[in-house]
Amino acid sequence: MNDANSSSTTLETLLRRDRVIIATALALITVLAWLYILRLAAAMDMGGMDMSGFRMIAHGFTMMMAPAIAPWTAAEFILTFAMWAVMMIGMMTPSAAPMILIYARAARMAAAAGRPLAATAWFVAGYLLMWSAFAFAATAAQWLLGRFALLNPMMASASNIFGAAVLLAAGLYQWTPLKTACLSHCQSPLAFIQHHGGFRNEARAALQLGAEHGLSCIGCCWALMLLLFVGGVMNILWIAALTVLALLEKILPAPRLVPRLVGTALLLAALSLLIT
Repeated sequence: MNDANSSSTTLETLLRRDRVIIATALALITVLAWLYILRLAAAMDMGGMDMSGFRMIAHGFTMMMAPAIAPWTAAEFILTFAMWAVMMIGMMTPSAAPMILIYARAARMAAAAGRPLAATAWFVAGYLLMWSAFAFAATAAQWLLGRFALLNPMMASASNIFGAAVLLAAGLYQWTPLKTACLSHCQSPLAFIQHHGGFRNEARAALQLGAEHGLSCIGCCWALMLLLFVGGVMNILWIAALTVLALLEKILPAPRLVPRLVGTALLLAALSLLIT
C-alpha cells in the first residue's frame, strides 16, 4: 500500500514538473535559434566591402558570397530554406508558448486522471511543420525576388517601389477580417482548441491540431514576416522588432486596436518611402 502511495506521489511530482520542463525546452529552442541568427548576422558584416554584383548565401554558421547573376543551386536553396526555418522557429516559438503550455497542462491533468493525451511534442511538431512550410515559401520568394534584382546583397529591398508595395500590402492586411479572425484564434487558446474538437489522445490528431494552430498563426503573421524583405532578412533589429510585435499582438488585450495601429504605421511608412 505504501509502495502504491509512493509511486502515485512520484508520478504527481513528475507531472507537476512537466510545465517547467516544457517551458525550459521552448526557451532553449528559442535561444539556440537566436544564436544561429546572431551568428549569421555577424557573418554578413563585410566591414564596408563593396558587394555590388554579389548575393549573400547562408552556409552553415557563416555566410558566403556568390555572383548575383549566377543561378541558384539546389544546395543554396536548401541552405537558404534552413536559414528561414530556424529564423521562423526563433521568431514564432515565444508567441506560441501560451498555447503549448495550455496543451501541456491539459495533458498533465488527463494523465493524472488516467486518460493520457498525445505527447505535447506532437502538438509542437505540427506547429513548427507549418512554419517550416512557410519558410519554404519564403525561400522560393527570395529566389524569385533575387532573379528580378529586387533584393540587395544584404537581402533587403533594393527598390523603393517594391519596399513600399510590401509595406502597403502588410498595412492593409492588418485591417482585414482574416487577420482579425486568425489573431482571435491565437489570443484565445482554449477557444481555438474547443473550436477544433478539443484535445487529442492520438499522436496523429495532436500533430494535426498543432498544424491547425500553425496555420492560424501564419494567417495572423505572414504579412509581417514578409517585411523582412524590406528591412533585411538578416537585419537583427528588424527581426527582433517583428518578433516582439507578433508577440504583443497575441498577448495584449486589444485584439483590433494593436493590429490597426501597426497597419496605419505601415501605410504611412509606405507613403514615406514613395515620396523620398
